[in-house]
Amino acid sequence: MNPADIRVTAETFYIAAQSVPDEHKYVFAYSIQIENTSTETIQLLRRHWLISDANGKQVEVDGEGVVGEQPVLAPSESYSYTSGAILETPVGTMQGHYIMLDQNQQEFQVAIPLFRLALPNILH
Repeated sequence: MNPADIRVTAETFYIAAQSVPDEHKYVFAYSIQIENTSTETIQLLRRHWLISDANGKQVEVDGEGVVGEQPVLAPSESYSYTSGAILETPVGTMQGHYIMLDQNQQEFQVAIPLFRLALPNILH
């Protein structure tokens, strides 16, 4: 299985209504789309995230599946989900990888490209 055949894209949103900047609490949502462009059926088993804020604080998160699911994607199928992260600074980043299973029961890793979490208009 070629991990390059699995495309991962992210879109982020600042959630002002749940954030409390005076208490260094910045809430972000992110939507991830996983697209299977291979000729094989795959399943997402686990996730690993590295979440970094502007102070250099890093948090690693490992877990089964995503949002309580371990989706199966046939060729040409995609799967989307939305989750969230709380930072102590108005800017940060997330990156990581998924552990997938191919139809031969072989695990492989798919990179989640680095994406930025930032208040609107804070970066030029």
